[in-house]
Amino acid sequence: MIEVVRAGPLTTVQDLGRPGYAHLGVPRSGALDTPALRAANRLVGNPEDSAGLEVTLAGCALRLRVARTVAVTGAPVDITVDGRSVDCGQPVAVPADALVRLGRARSGLRSYLAVGGGIAVPPVLGSRSTDTLSGLGPAPLADGDLLPVGEARPSTESSTVDNLPAPPAGPVALRITLGPRADWFTAAAVEALCGTEYTMSPMTNRVGARLAGAALPRAKAGELPSEGIVLGAVQVPPDGQPLVFLADHPTTGGYPVIGIVDPADLPALAQARPGATVLFHGPQ
Repeated sequence: MIEVVRAGPLTTVQDLGRPGYAHLGVPRSGALDTPALRAANRLVGNPEDSAGLEVTLAGCALRLRVARTVAVTGAPVDITVDGRSVDCGQPVAVPADALVRLGRARSGLRSYLAVGGGIAVPPVLGSRSTDTLSGLGPAPLADGDLLPVGEARPSTESSTVDNLPAPPAGPVALRITLGPRADWFTAAAVEALCGTEYTMSPMTNRVGARLAGAALPRAKAGELPSEGIVLGAVQVPPDGQPLVFLADHPTTGGYPVIGIVDPADLPALAQARPGATVLFHGPQ
């Protein structure tokens, strides 16, 4: 078991999510920075889809009741094991009953902690991920929680990982494909979307990244019937400010979607802090 000594503002159990259930109204959920979670799992010898912890901004403290290897990737943080400093991006042997502390992220927003054997909470629809929108999966961690840990595979050794994913150092560039409702917006709106800077709003969460900047005026009035929403959809509510849907996005929505962000660019967006600059780039 792992004892949660300090949960932090938002620490959740995440794996690669539960895609394939949108027709039932179930979001995909899963780690927002999937390359970081995959890398952490490889470092401790787990399958890449094992469940770990997504730790948001301000760190956490955990006591491992059993000896395991752990690794932290994503947003870089100061890490100690019973007061001894260890490095991010490296497998670390943690003895039984040791206290592991993750500090505040030095850059980026979300760190990922993997433990040998994975977090073994019961799966729901094939995933152990916390879904903050629907409530599926385990609740966000609270002080005093106990988390089961799976059996570490003795035949699998931890390893180093080349080119660990890191939070973006500058503006976040998002490649966007226009549609399906780009015709609901004026040419000036499309030009503004792909020609001006946007700023990450403090209202951002696991459901979506809210952006502030040039409003996107419509060419058509009225509202659409609710229709399907996919990961990376850029929805525009009545205030004209774009919203990029992330892993816990709803499966339907009634505001028009002006475009879809390339999924490969979403991990960088998930690591962008409030106030970060976001740039959209349309097809060349």
